[in-house]
Order: sequence, then structure tokens, then C-alpha cells
Amino acid sequence: MKTQLALLAPAQVESECLAVVVLDEGEADKPQPKVQTTDRAVLDSVQEVISAREINGKIFETVMVHRPVGLKAKRLLLIGGGKAQDFSSYELRKLAGTAARFLKPKGVRSFAFLAPPLSSGAANAVKAIAEGAYVGNFDPDTYKSDRKDQSLLEMTVVAAEPAGRAELETALERGRIVGESQNFTRELVNEPANRMTPRILAERAQQVAREVGLQCEVFGPDKMRELKMGAFLSVAQGSEEEPRLILLRYEPADAPEKPVLGLVGKGITFDTGGISIKPSEGMEKMKYDMAGGAVMLGVMRAIALLKPELRMVGVICATENMPSGKAQKPGDVQIAMSGKSIEVINTDAEGRLILADGLYWARQLGATHLVDAATLTGAVVVALGYINAGVFSNNDAIYNRFEQAEKRAGEKMWRMPLDSEYMEQLKSTIADMTNVGGRPGGAVTAAMFLKEFVGETPWIHLDIAGTAWMEDNKAWIAKGPSGIAVRSIVEFATDLAGGKA
Repeated sequence: MKTQLALLAPAQVESECLAVVVLDEGEADKPQPKVQTTDRAVLDSVQEVISAREINGKIFETVMVHRPVGLKAKRLLLIGGGKAQDFSSYELRKLAGTAARFLKPKGVRSFAFLAPPLSSGAANAVKAIAEGAYVGNFDPDTYKSDRKDQSLLEMTVVAAEPAGRAELETALERGRIVGESQNFTRELVNEPANRMTPRILAERAQQVAREVGLQCEVFGPDKMRELKMGAFLSVAQGSEEEPRLILLRYEPADAPEKPVLGLVGKGITFDTGGISIKPSEGMEKMKYDMAGGAVMLGVMRAIALLKPELRMVGVICATENMPSGKAQKPGDVQIAMSGKSIEVINTDAEGRLILADGLYWARQLGATHLVDAATLTGAVVVALGYINAGVFSNNDAIYNRFEQAEKRAGEKMWRMPLDSEYMEQLKSTIADMTNVGGRPGGAVTAAMFLKEFVGETPWIHLDIAGTAWMEDNKAWIAKGPSGIAVRSIVEFATDLAGGKA
């Protein structure tokens, strides 16, 4: 989708449709809708709609006005943004996605979106609109034989302020890059497991690295054995598909030697559970178990284009988890790259095994800060539902910086505990630790397992099992992969770089 900026009066914008936000400025039981513009022509053209209370400003309300008088746009789309006092870039992203999803099936291929005033500034509004529109423009129906591509081809973000064009253009470009990278992540996660094997995921990593200028190396089982990645290899041994260890590097010439941000992603391209096999119902969704790895590919793509002055390494551990005569068995003991011995109680707790070696290797590669992302536990869904991702950290200062980045990115996450007492649940009588700690606090004990492999390195762990896949169609996003965490990690990396991007 082509994106452009227009510094024009809204009435002068030529487009198939102009989208305008309507906020409720009234009390709880007395809605008072107000169109977010001072343009007289726009206000006059919607006066009857507002007077008739066809729209009250309720979040995601949509009303189309055809042939609006006094406007060069062919249509005017009013979108409710909720209560004015609660309105922020978080809601604005969703409204831009709502506009895209509302207009696409109506045959509209280009539209304009009027940036409403935000307390965080016009640049933030422009960026949020671009990000949200790209998210709304994605559809997962890739393999339908009768698929009709309804994608929007062009979007214009209208900012009525004549000043600050350079800042707004930069914000728009940043929003485009991040939105495209989030959709790139979603494309990878959407692929079925027969079309997204570890080998294919590695090829996609190499392809995107060539396109954006990243360094990329891909390794097979021989390298993993050389590195003594016994935990990773134990998961891979049950599959006919060879595992892949993917390494991406971003090393700008002007960046200081430190910090070095290490990104580690879980890339289980299909998870049957192994010998501890999952129930058949819903297993088809387990193609999404590589979402953490896809997130890190999306982040590295965005970083290469945004060019912050920060050194980064990306590690994606890609394999299938399959049952076979070669698969590891409950009770097996595996030796991780760090030298720790692990009693595998449940082979369906495989993500933490591959991440253990991935996190340790990222430290060996020089990472001074670590972020991992994984669809790690069903327990995080029990704890937080499908709204918030779980965040764990061993360092309060780094967590506080990440929290601010996540809020700027407009993604919902909630910090979970890492109290030392939880390690009691991971005690083994035969090895250093078990790979599961029972049902109580399952998301926490999984994070505690990973914590054993990061040492004192400041670390953020994102359990995105409940948020990496949208269970239903929403006004602003299609059912299917969400691409969560791409925006937050990009914001965090930019912050570590001192904001230079």
C-alpha cells in the first residue's frame, strides 16, 4: 500500500473516501458526539447525521456519507473513537484499521484519513494511523481458490497543520515500515506447516536479509552438535525435517560497541506435543507456534530499515516437535549448551528447551541485553486471557524502559512475577532441573526455567501464546495472526539506541 502525507484543508483532499474521527465528549449516559475537525465544509456535510444521532462517537461506530457537499472526496466515513477523555494513539491505530477493513469490501482502493488532535502530538497521530491501516489491510485468505484481492492500494494521511512537514513525513515513513514489518510477521505465521518448515523459514530469513541489508547465517544439526545444543537438538530429533539455527546481525558502522541487543525467537513450525501428544482438536492451529521467531524476523526487518545506532543479533531456533521412534521420551535427560542437565518430564514443554540454548548462545555472541518472544504456555492464557501478553524480567530498570516502549507502541502486556520460590517446582531428583513445574503458575515456572540460562544479563521474556493469534474477526484486524510484540520491541530497540533512528 502506498502511503503519503497531505497538508491540506480536509475539504480540499481528493480521494475515494475521507475518514474522520468522531469522539463522545458527553457524560456517561448523555453522549455528545463531536467531529474531530474545525473544517466548516466537513462539519456542514455531517450536520444532519450528527443531529439525527446516527453516530454517537461510540468506539468503532461507522457511518458513510455519500457525495458530501463541499468536499472533493467522493465519500465521507465517520468513525467513532469512544470517550474523548480516554482517546489516545492506542485507539487511533484501531480506528485506522477499522477504516481499512470497512472500506475494502466496498470496492474502495484508496482513502484518506484525517489525523485528529492528540495530546502526544501530530507526528504520533500520523505514525499511529499508518501502523493501524497496514494492520487492517492484511487478510489471511491466502490459499482460497476464489480469493478476490481487496487490498487497499493507497492511503493519504491528512494533517491540517502546515508546520512540521519533515517531522510528519518521518513519522509516516516509520509507521509504514513498522506496519509492513508487522504484516510480514503475520504472513509467516499464517503459512501452514507444510509450507513453513524450518528450512523454508530459514530461506525466508535469508531473503529478507538480502532485501534490507542484514547479515544472515543459517546452520543445521552439525553446527548445533558442535555448539553442544543438546536441549534444542532433543526437540528436533523426532522429526524428519532438519532443524535450522538462524542468526541475523545488524551492525551499523556508527553504533557503539555496547549495548548489543539480542533477540531470541521460538520457531516451532509445528507442535504436536511430541510423545506427550496434544489432543487432536485445535491442533491445526499449532502452525502458529513459530510466532516468536516470526516476530524477531519482523523486528530485524524494521530495524534494518529504520537504522538505529544499535548493534543487534537475532537468533531464531526453528524445528518441528514430532512423535516418532526417534523422538525424545518423558524422563529423558538432556544437556543444554550451558552444561545444565534437564529432566524432560513433558515433551510438549519444548519451547523452553530450544530457547534455553538460543538465549545462552545469544550471550556468547555478545548480547548485553536480551529479549525473547514465544508462544510458550497455555498457562499465560489462563492468567491473562487473550488481551495481554505476559512480560517477565530479571531487571527492573530494563523492564521499566520496555514498559514505556510497549505503551508507546500501543500493545497490551502485563508483568508477571519471577520470585525465587517458584524454582522449587522445577527440582529434579536426577538432573539439575525439570522442564515443567506442574500446573500451578505454569507461565511463571516456564519463565523461571528460561531465567536459568540468561545469567545476570538484563532480560525481557514475552509469552505471547494468548495474543499471537486473534480468535475472531475484529473491527480493526482480521482473525488469525496478530504480529504482536513487533512494534514494542522496535520501540524498545530505538530507546536503547538513544532514540536515534
